[in-house]
Amino acid sequence: MKKVRKAVIPAAGLGTRVLPVTKSIPKEMLPIVDTPSIQFIVEEAVNSGIEEILIITNRGKTPLEDYFDHAVELEQRLTAAGKTRELESVTRLCNLCNIQYVRQKETRGLGHAVGCARSFVGDEPFVVLYGDDVILGDKPVAKQLIDAYEKTGKCVCGIKAVPEADIVRYSSLKVEPLGGRLYNVTDMIEKPRTPAEAYSLYSILGRVLLTPDIFDILERTAPGAGGEIQLTDAMNEIATTTGMTGVDFEGTRYDMGNKLSILQASIEVGLRHPEVGSGLRSYLKELAATL
Repeated sequence: MKKVRKAVIPAAGLGTRVLPVTKSIPKEMLPIVDTPSIQFIVEEAVNSGIEEILIITNRGKTPLEDYFDHAVELEQRLTAAGKTRELESVTRLCNLCNIQYVRQKETRGLGHAVGCARSFVGDEPFVVLYGDDVILGDKPVAKQLIDAYEKTGKCVCGIKAVPEADIVRYSSLKVEPLGGRLYNVTDMIEKPRTPAEAYSLYSILGRVLLTPDIFDILERTAPGAGGEIQLTDAMNEIATTTGMTGVDFEGTRYDMGNKLSILQASIEVGLRHPEVGSGLRSYLKELAATL
């Protein structure tokens, strides 16, 4: 079994759920306090032992590339001003990991975006970290998936139960408990038309670990929900043949394509922030008294 050392981050979406800001700013650059969401996702991969990352971009996403590159003039000014803490915060981004980029020239869905990573992945297993999802916790979710892969030898998906009313907006999985937080996933459907059509309330949320077999499957996968090539449809072929492992992961997920979730992330992370946490807590208590 080959070591999991590569990750793919699809970040080519248009961010239509959080317009108008995403007209000119990639949603992956929307901040949680003082850190863009893409940094949390990259750091999760790095903290999981990932050595190489491919970010799938699109037109208008060059700020992502700039963010993880050197800003020479800024670094020179910080050095001259003796602002060592600020200098370290920007220069460390350049050395987090070997990060590459490729453009998805057509917006044809998550499955098509992942297919753009074929030459990068080669013959190795890889983690996909959805660019919409920041997941924070004590143990990186990508590492939880890697541990499950090393235990079962099967492709892995990060899963959580969602409210019944919301299942029509997600995938729905047929699962069998394996013990602990692990499940055997034997079937799945993308965006069931009604809750009654769903296999269960378990859905794939933000993280999967795949083997290179997925690329041949994606090439023959027809457009599905929304007229796009759905990664779920391709993974379903694996689930219904060899099966997949589901990890009911530990961590708090923030959907960075959802306005309320973005606000929740800023508040909850802000409360733990060493610079603003105390002041934010006092402000929220005062505000709560007026509601």
